Formats: sequence, structure tokens, C-alpha cells
Amino acid sequence: MTDDTAARSDRTSSDRTSSEPSSDETWNEDQPIEERGSNRSQRPGSAAFLEFVTSGWAPRPPSQVTRAAAADHTAARRSALSAVFPGRRLVVPAGTFKVRSNDTDYRFRPHSGFAHLTGLGVEQEPDAVLVLHPVEDGAGDDGSAHHAVLYMRPLAGRDTSEFFSDSRYGEFWVGARPTLEDLETLTGIATAHIDELRDAVAKDVGDGGVQVLVVPDVDAGVEAVIDEIRRQEAERGAQEQTDRDEHLVEALSELRLVKDAYEVEQMRLAVATTIEGFEKVVRALPAAQQHARGERVVEGTFVGHARQEGNAVGYETIAASGDHATTLHWIDNDGQVRAGELLLLDAGVEVDSLYTADVTRTLPIDGTFTEVQRRVYQAVLDAADAAFAVAVPGARFRDVHDAAMEVIAARLDEWGLLPVTAEESLLPENQHHRRWMVHGTSHHLGIDVHDCAQARAELYLDGVLEPGMVFTIEPGLYFKSDDLRVPEEYRGIGVRIEDDVLVTPDGNENLSAALPRDPDAVEAWMAGLLGR
Repeated sequence: MTDDTAARSDRTSSDRTSSEPSSDETWNEDQPIEERGSNRSQRPGSAAFLEFVTSGWAPRPPSQVTRAAAADHTAARRSALSAVFPGRRLVVPAGTFKVRSNDTDYRFRPHSGFAHLTGLGVEQEPDAVLVLHPVEDGAGDDGSAHHAVLYMRPLAGRDTSEFFSDSRYGEFWVGARPTLEDLETLTGIATAHIDELRDAVAKDVGDGGVQVLVVPDVDAGVEAVIDEIRRQEAERGAQEQTDRDEHLVEALSELRLVKDAYEVEQMRLAVATTIEGFEKVVRALPAAQQHARGERVVEGTFVGHARQEGNAVGYETIAASGDHATTLHWIDNDGQVRAGELLLLDAGVEVDSLYTADVTRTLPIDGTFTEVQRRVYQAVLDAADAAFAVAVPGARFRDVHDAAMEVIAARLDEWGLLPVTAEESLLPENQHHRRWMVHGTSHHLGIDVHDCAQARAELYLDGVLEPGMVFTIEPGLYFKSDDLRVPEEYRGIGVRIEDDVLVTPDGNENLSAALPRDPDAVEAWMAGLLGR
């Protein structure tokens, strides 16, 4: 990796010109600790270099940016949010880079609420902030009560030091950033320089004036600015805010409970791309069986596919073979892949818009289920089918889980594993069957793998299903290898079947139905991919 330490430690504003002093200095013993990383740098800083590096560049080509397909949908989302907070200024940061180690960062991913309201995905616009400014009702964007402005750090000129020296933002290091005009065209949102943010947020704040809400724990710098504004107003005796920041977080989650047409389209794309990844994994199973860490072969195959065809994976891939499949979130993926055992693959591709699939299949590694493996698998499949049967408009979200649990409890009772009857186990004060499935059957899915997580319980767990909702159905049974409450033949078997379901006006659609679920169909599908 290119040594960019000095560029990181010498953060410069975009208006510093080539006539300013070189960054090459002789450090004394009092050099601040945060500047010492630049001691490794050999970046030139002479006046001759500065003059040479900032000149002789061809004019930039005309912009090819056009309005994004998501722009009309994001406008409607902002209007819906506006209706919840009339008279409030709403601040939704994209977030900042997060350090991976020392002076290297993780790939940037914007906050999901920001991405949902702007349509900006992949690695676009670190440090940007969306602000919905209150205006007279009906005078805002699309007749709403707010005017949206996207504050961002625009492309710097090639005559600035940012161009060649700033490894986080400089064009020489990370490519050209969009201009204010580019982002306005792309998103349909008015844009302004990030330097204008503080004054814009502080405008008309005070007693009887505008109250400001910010999404917390996203951008500490933005929060500090707003905290300062609030503190100054409090010192002036202004009335305390009635709304809390958590109300904005809650509203952003609830706004995503029902997906619009663009979101459903992106979910279909994510699921289709994920299915392609599962096919690649099956083809890689012979190689996985030959490797000491075959689970890593499985993981690497899927992650490589996700990066090639989408943005990345939507969450850490679970590639759990044998007894590892009984650990619900097994992501070490350092075990062997052995014939005769099962592979539980829980994986999803996140596409460029940041919408992700979340699919699980449990596969016989050698292509054929044993009798006991098939027995457990069929029980889980029956539970999933029971959940699908009730996942219809008008039902409650918790009904989906309850339907699956009735089947799970009945099967465990049939096998003699429960200390009480299935009916008794299902009582809230018992729940013995949950020993072998401690997780829930469903969660909402979308721009987050566990989407809408901050929504109120009455709209989530007790919410009524509506067309446009997208969630998982994922029952399972997990018999750990040291579980003395089950016969030996069950021990070390973990099965989960997970599909992504869209509620439709007349029922539901299994978005991941193209990936076989029936055990016979799974075996035939694997045989075809393996050329048998």
C-alpha cells in the first residue's frame, strides 16, 4: 500500500495554494504525537514541486451526471418525514471515515438513513450532511414543510494542496470528488459547501424558534456543533426542546417499514445476485473439501462474487460446516468442509444502492442428505412453509414466528425431545422447544440487513403486515454436538432455511424462490452444478 502517512497527518483546507510552505520540516523533540506518522513520508514539498504538481493539467471533461433513478422516490421519502416534524430542523449526517488500523480506513458506507433519503450509496460523500430546513407549510420541496439541502465537501481545484496531498479526499489519492452541481443533478437536492453547515443549522434557533434534531452517533463533529448551538441557546434562557433526537432515529426506521417500487426493484436485484453467489459456492465445494480451512474457501467464493457484482456483502458471511452450523452467527469460518456433513451458508449481496439480500441454505456437502439430516431439514422446511402461509396483509408480524414455532414444537414432540407436550411447550411460561431455536423467525430487510430496527414495537413486532413490506422467514433447528438432551444421531446437525419475502396485495412473494428449498430439489440442483 502506498505510504500516505504525511498526507493524512497534514490535513489541509481546500483553499490552501501552492505558494504556501512545504510540509517537509525538521521535527524537534516536541513534535506532537499525532504528527509523528509523517516521519515516514518522503513526499516532496519544495516550491518547485508545488508549482509543478498544480499546473499543466487539461481541462476537466464536461459532466456526464444525470438524475438518479432513485431521486423521485427519495423526494417522496423526505416529504413523508417532513410531515412528522413540522417546524423542526432535521440533520441527517452521512457519517465519517472509520479507522481500521493506525492511518488506514475502512471503506466508507453512509448511514442508512442518509442513504435512504438521498439515494447516495456505495462510497459516496463521507462527511456530507443532509438538512431538512423548516419552511412555511406547503412552501417546501414538493409542497412539503421542509426544504432539503445537502452540505458536502466538493471537488477541490488542482491548484490546491488537497489535490495532491490529502489521502482521504484528494483527487490524486482517491479520484475526483463530485462537484456541488453534480450532486444536485444526481439527487435532485439543493447543495451547499460543508463550511456553511454551522450557520445554516443555527439559523432561527432559540426561544420560540426552530428546534434542531440530529441523528446521534453518526458524526461526532456535527453533533458537537449542534450541542454547542443548544448550549448557547440554553444560556440565553431559551425553552428546552420538546422533541428528542431519538424521535428522528425512530421515524427514519419506521419510514422504511414499507418499501417503495424502487426499493423492491433493488431487493430483487440483490436477491438475484445472491443466488448467483450460492451457485458459485456449490461449484467450489470440491475445492473447499481439499482445503484445511474449507469454510474460508466458501466464504471467499461468495465474498469475491459480492464484490465483483455488487458493492460488498451485506453482513459477515456465515459459512458453517458440521457442528459449526449450530452456532447461530458463526463467522470465524476457519473449519474444514467434510463429505457427509451439512454446510449452512447464510449470505447476502449488498448492491450499489446498499440494499441487501439475506438468504440461507443448508446443503449436504457431498450432494446427498442422510436420512436424519433430511428429517431435520424437512421439519425446518415445514416450519418455513407454515410461516409463509400466514405472511399476508392484515396478519401481524409476530404471527409469522408463531406459525413456525407451532411446527417446530410439534416435530420435537414427535421425536420425543420435549419434556412436555407441544401445546404445553408453546405456552409463554414454558418455551422448551426454543432450546433448539433461540432466535426469531423473521426480521425486516432492506438497506440494512436488520432493517427498521429502531421502529416502535407496535409497528414492528405487533405491526400489521402491509403490501410492500420485505422481511425474512428463517426457522432453524440446531443440535449441538455436546447436547445430551438429544439422541446421538441428531448431534452436530444445524439447519436453517431463510428466504426473503415481499408482502403483496393478495399474499406474498418469495423473492428467493429461484434457490431450491425442497430437499430433492436441492440435491438435483447441486448435482447439476457439480456436473454429476
